[in-house]
Amino acid sequence: MLGFPARFFVEFFDRHGFLSVDQRPVWQAVHGGSREYVRALLASTRLDLRLSTPVASVRRLPDEVRVRTARGEVEAFDYVFLACHSDQALRMLDAPSVAESGVLSAFPYAANEVILHTDDSLLPRRPLARGAWNYHLLADPQEPVAVTYDMNVLQSLDAPVRFLVTLNNRRAIDERRILRSFRYDHPVYSPAAVAAQARHRELNGAQRTYFCGAYWRSGFHEDGVVSAQAALAHFEQDLARAELPLRRVG
Repeated sequence: MLGFPARFFVEFFDRHGFLSVDQRPVWQAVHGGSREYVRALLASTRLDLRLSTPVASVRRLPDEVRVRTARGEVEAFDYVFLACHSDQALRMLDAPSVAESGVLSAFPYAANEVILHTDDSLLPRRPLARGAWNYHLLADPQEPVAVTYDMNVLQSLDAPVRFLVTLNNRRAIDERRILRSFRYDHPVYSPAAVAAQARHRELNGAQRTYFCGAYWRSGFHEDGVVSAQAALAHFEQDLARAELPLRRVG
C-alpha cells in the first residue's frame, strides 16, 4: 500500500463519492443482476458466441490474425480484441512487441479468496456503522485485504437473510453459513502500472490487435466497459484512416 500512487488513490475515492460524508451517491442496481446487461448487449448483436473455448495463442501476420484454441482449432480474423487481464493477454500473444511486453507486464495481480455467505457477524455491530462495503482491520497488517460487501444493499435484494461477500478472512466466517467460494485475481496498482495505463492508444491497433479490460482504469466492471469503448473508438479511427474492407473480428 505504501507504493500505491496517491493521485490514483484520491481520484478513485472522488469518483466513488467516498470523499463526502453527507453527499454520498445513491447506488443503482440492475434488476436481475449484472447478467442482465450482458444479455442485453448480446441480444443487440449478431455475434458468433462460443463459450468454454479457451484461446491458446494469437499469431499476428501482416494481413490477418490467427487464433488457436486449446483444442487446436485455428481461425483467421482481420483484427482481434483481447478483453481479459493484461497478464492473460500477454501469455496468449505469439511474439509480443517490446511495447506490449512492457505495458502488459506492468500490472501485477493479487489472488483473493471470495466467499459468499450469510454470517452477518462480519458486519459492524452498530447498524448505523454498516455500509455496502465494510473494511476489516486485521491484527496482522501484512495479511491480504479483507472486505465484506452487503449484497442486499448492492443488488437491492429483498431477502429474509443478508447475503454477504467477503474477500479473504475465511477464519472469521461460520463455515456452516458459507454458500460458495471463488478465487479472483485483481490488479495491483503501482506507479509503473499507472504509467502503463497512459499507453493504451500506443498498443491499440498495432499488429491488428486491440486491448480492453478493467486494468486500464480502476479494476471495476464499469472500467472494463469504458476501456472497451476506448478500444472501439481507436478501431474506428484506424479503419477510417486505412479505408480497408472489414471481414471478421475475433
